[in-house]
Amino acid sequence: MTRRTVLLIPFLCSALLAQKKPVTLDAVFSSGREGRADMGQILWTPDGKSFLYTQAGKAHLYDVASKKSRELFSIGAFSNFAAKTPPATRFSWENRGVRDQNMQWTPDGKAVLVSSKGDLFLWRVDSGGFEQLTATAVAERDPKLSPDGTRVAFRREHDLYVLNLKTRKEIRLTSNGSETWFNGELDWVYPEELALDTAYWWSPDSTRIAYLQFDVSHEPRYPHADLLGKKAVYEPERYPQAGDPNADVRLGVIPATGGLTKWMDAGHTEDQYLIARVYWARDSKRLIVQRPNRVQNRLDVLSLDAGTGEASVLLRETDPHWINLDDDFRLLKDGERFLWSSERDGNRHLWMYPLRGGEPVRLTSGDWEVKGVVGLDEAKGLVYYMSGEPSPIESQLYSVRMDGTGKQRITTQPGSHTVSMSPGGDVYVDHHSSLESPPRRTLNSSDGKEIAVLVEADKKPLDEYDILPSEIFKVKAADGKTDMYARLIRPAGFDAKKKYPVIVDVYGGPGVQALHNAWVGLSTDQVYAHKGFVIWQVDNRGSKGRGHAYETPIYHKMGVTELADQKAALQQLIAMGFVDPARVGVNGWSYGGFMTLNCMLNAADVFHAGIAGAPVTNFANYDSIYTERYMGLPADDADGYALTDLTKSASRLKGKLMLVHNIDDDNVLFQNTMQMMNALQSAGKQFEFMLYPQKSHGVGGPARRQMTEAMVAFFERELK
Repeated sequence: MTRRTVLLIPFLCSALLAQKKPVTLDAVFSSGREGRADMGQILWTPDGKSFLYTQAGKAHLYDVASKKSRELFSIGAFSNFAAKTPPATRFSWENRGVRDQNMQWTPDGKAVLVSSKGDLFLWRVDSGGFEQLTATAVAERDPKLSPDGTRVAFRREHDLYVLNLKTRKEIRLTSNGSETWFNGELDWVYPEELALDTAYWWSPDSTRIAYLQFDVSHEPRYPHADLLGKKAVYEPERYPQAGDPNADVRLGVIPATGGLTKWMDAGHTEDQYLIARVYWARDSKRLIVQRPNRVQNRLDVLSLDAGTGEASVLLRETDPHWINLDDDFRLLKDGERFLWSSERDGNRHLWMYPLRGGEPVRLTSGDWEVKGVVGLDEAKGLVYYMSGEPSPIESQLYSVRMDGTGKQRITTQPGSHTVSMSPGGDVYVDHHSSLESPPRRTLNSSDGKEIAVLVEADKKPLDEYDILPSEIFKVKAADGKTDMYARLIRPAGFDAKKKYPVIVDVYGGPGVQALHNAWVGLSTDQVYAHKGFVIWQVDNRGSKGRGHAYETPIYHKMGVTELADQKAALQQLIAMGFVDPARVGVNGWSYGGFMTLNCMLNAADVFHAGIAGAPVTNFANYDSIYTERYMGLPADDADGYALTDLTKSASRLKGKLMLVHNIDDDNVLFQNTMQMMNALQSAGKQFEFMLYPQKSHGVGGPARRQMTEAMVAFFERELK
């Protein structure tokens, strides 16, 4: 074990601990939202002088100057007026990343557009009343107010519409939508793997709409079926696996008053490229598009003439491995510059680029990464961004001038900050927590000074329960050089002379950072620790949060480096002397399920019991855009894909294994677990299996309690 980081997590005295209750499953599942400073989404008024938030089913308006809030309306009240929609005859496999904006301010800040139960309403601040804009048996989806506030666009089924707010005249912009032809509507894989949450955009001058058109007819259909009724119902999902055809996607521009679509020349987006981001230039004459190639090792930023469709390249990024997308792009009001972030030197940093040629200006640099841009103050020439500079397991607010000078740290409390900044950058709402401090929300000036407490931290869980402390360590990766962060929870009544069983929490895959200095509170890990288990978690190489160079060792060999690092970290824990190396458990979901099986099959002498939840068991089974980013096309690397097929290692199982999966998982298809079960059965290996019928990647509702009880019982039975 190498040096321990200086993260001060107080150990309470034994007398005080004796007065507190142990964390149990009853406590975890009855806690609800205790300890969370929840105000819902923060929706700033256009002038930045107040913001809308939701709490207990009601919308409230907080005035920054007076530091007071008032109730505006009950969100549920609108649903009483919405037209009833007929029940769906078949489940719609809409991705979890699609999020309609249920409330929007009009540009003058005098009204709020509300979407409720599929209908649209306009609530007016001055009168306190509302107008119903639509009352149809078909839901209006993804509504967007025009920048001038005179119209609202929306999608109805698979086509786009525009409603004039003054005349109530409705115009249907597209008319060829169908179950395989989507206008302004996303397929399943784009929002899941490109984090694209909408498929159409108003021009700044409110005259035109740019939209994506998806032809999903070439995407294969996975044969889900609902088995809970008297008759099984066939409910196929369009799901392209690695190497399969993606949707044919086109980008078009159509007049907001109706007319013909002008299709943009974005290249061969039916097979060679993806359209990852779309923005309008401030002059409404051009579109800016981020276009990765299919395997995502090249990214072109295109300028497209909205009138002719002609394209030119503004910027090109290439990487020998892959390029991670982000949402840091910002066009400045002067129309001459744009903000850009890049991982070209191994860490994500900010650059200011000219739109019409010239050299870019670098704004940030160092062995740390920018975690996201949260605001601009163009009057002062400042960029506000979240950073992992103090520690990669923290998120802190910084500012830097647009010429790259004057970098300032703004938030000072150790831990994780999530910031919602006002449009002008004058003030921000800060959601802060740490491993030892429950969430707290405050209003702050742009220099970090606290103006008001919006939601005080809920200390009740700390006062009532014996929440065992998390210790943060640095351990060495399998290469003996790279530092990795690890989290340790010692069991209740810890005695360093005893030997304890350990449960390794694992995810390990790209795009996710599991370990943060952020409040966890009442959790299943705490339940395990109170039952006498050591809890251990490591973000191995391949994980997010430490820069691109930390991720790339997994390129074209998913599972290899991750397993080596998990084994190396575990040996450093065992060397501390209080873990029984004969009682090692491992638990993970999704990529963590893949890693759990990887540990149980390919390090069978090290890991003795494992629970693999919704595991990928062969990356040839997983979706195209995610898998090809890290593995390339199956036709180009058959050997690399074969290494990810864990069913070939089924005969190596020695320990106790539990598999858990939803039969209708839309993300990691049940096919994965079925293939693993078949391989284990063919190899004569015994295992346990928990099957759930939910149409999601995770198990929720009452079944989650039942599932967790089974998991806890499994580890108690097999490791104690």
